[in-house]
Amino acid sequence: MMATVSDQQRKKIHPHKFSLWVAMASILMMFAGFTSAYIVKRNDGNNWLEFTLPPVFWYSTVVILLSSLTISLATKAFKDRNMARYRALVTVTAVLGVVFTILQWTGFEYLQSHGVKLIGSNSNAAGSFLGVITGVHMLHVLGGVVVLMVLFVRAYSSRKKNYSSVPIEVASTYWHFVDAIWIYLFIFFNIVSG
Repeated sequence: MMATVSDQQRKKIHPHKFSLWVAMASILMMFAGFTSAYIVKRNDGNNWLEFTLPPVFWYSTVVILLSSLTISLATKAFKDRNMARYRALVTVTAVLGVVFTILQWTGFEYLQSHGVKLIGSNSNAAGSFLGVITGVHMLHVLGGVVVLMVLFVRAYSSRKKNYSSVPIEVASTYWHFVDAIWIYLFIFFNIVSG
């Protein structure tokens, strides 16, 4: 029995979703390369600084996990056409993304004040690796926050309404991805840095 055109269209992945998956694969490879380089350099044994992650990174982990929950709920609310709930949840997710970034910055300041110099004179490769890896992750989170802000503005816009769920689905997938990357990095640094 031949599939109808609408059946074939349903099986196709949306171009934006496909592009996102390709981008996420390349980002994942980048972080795998970063952490592999960290292990190689650490095992080189030349003047490697041992440190523990600042306690504030635990709080930032809780915040980003909560933000994954809120964006999942926002996606569901959008699909249910519950726009008031969707607006509130997108707003909360964006705020949590900003809070995560602030907590990360606070963690860097804590490290600096406790002798783990990330860049400049007296810096160590261990601190520099941590700064680069988590800094690149923060940039990806900020990119996600920008997307959330766009969704936020669109949700409150009284102009043309678009009921396609693709933008929130793409944003949600990306947000879960940066959450998963942080969990990976957090576990990685807790295991290999101490």
